[in-house]
Amino acid sequence: MTVREEAMTAPAPNPPMGILERRRIEAEIIKPIYEEMKAAFGEEAARGVLERAVKKAAVEAGRQFAAQAPGGTSIAAFAAIQPLWTQGDALRIEPVAQDEKTLAFNVTRCRYAEMYRAMGLGEIGHLLSCNRDGTFIEGYDSRIKMDRTQTIMQGASHCDFRYRMAEDGKP
Repeated sequence: MTVREEAMTAPAPNPPMGILERRRIEAEIIKPIYEEMKAAFGEEAARGVLERAVKKAAVEAGRQFAAQAPGGTSIAAFAAIQPLWTQGDALRIEPVAQDEKTLAFNVTRCRYAEMYRAMGLGEIGHLLSCNRDGTFIEGYDSRIKMDRTQTIMQGASHCDFRYRMAEDGKP
């Protein structure tokens, strides 16, 4: 069989793993570790360790995405990668505004929150996912600031994401 024939009959490569599935796998690993940390050090210390570790990972992930942004980072480039987080109906989003300095949307359904609750991790779901958002953007582009006043994970009807480029374009 020629290389071409092999390529034509080879199974299609697996699609890239969605972020929701990645977070589920991470949570399965983190859950028993978190339980052990709580037993050994107390809930407050365990949450603190988890929060710091997840934030560091989010900043690094932001840097990695920034390094791959064609033409550099911007609000438009950031908006272009949003489908990675919504893949598989993971988030339902209502757009509010978007221009070269602003990206605003509301999340009206969050399967991340649903998943963490179903896994018995509702008490730390915000540490595992929600807290990543602000620190991810710090790693992605420190000129972009994120404001959010509420999350579904913490009981609100929706999450209100508001990203804006600093007026002077400086961090």
